[in-house]
Amino acid sequence: MYHLRRMTLIILGIIEQTKISENQLEGIKKENAVAFSADLGIRGDLGPQNTEITLTFNNIFTNIGNNYNPETGLFTAPVKGVYYFRFTACGTQNRQSLGAIGQWPVLQLEVGDIVCVKLLLGYTINDSPDNLSTFSGFLIYPL
Repeated sequence: MYHLRRMTLIILGIIEQTKISENQLEGIKKENAVAFSADLGIRGDLGPQNTEITLTFNNIFTNIGNNYNPETGLFTAPVKGVYYFRFTACGTQNRQSLGAIGQWPVLQLEVGDIVCVKLLLGYTINDSPDNLSTFSGFLIYPL
């Protein structure tokens, strides 16, 4: 009977340690959660501009960690790590239609590095309720 009680206490101790480890892991996951996605939030055209401008994708779908600023259009890396970014665009140049999906190769960023999307001189970008022009990114792996 003594051995059964001792074994039960050992098993309960292991279960308790596992719960602590799971809770610690969840905390680490949440601490490093970085993801955002937004569209331009306009209905119609923006541009053409006389100068290059930073696009502000201000219709936020998700902004986990609040590292994307919809007022400035800038994403600021909160941790050193490997990140993935993607954008979609619909627009025109010299009255010709343009549609594009772009992505950067996986980027290794340092804390404070900035990523944004620019509208070049002479180009027009379009958005609609169909979310034609978007900017998204997320942390793949912290370093």
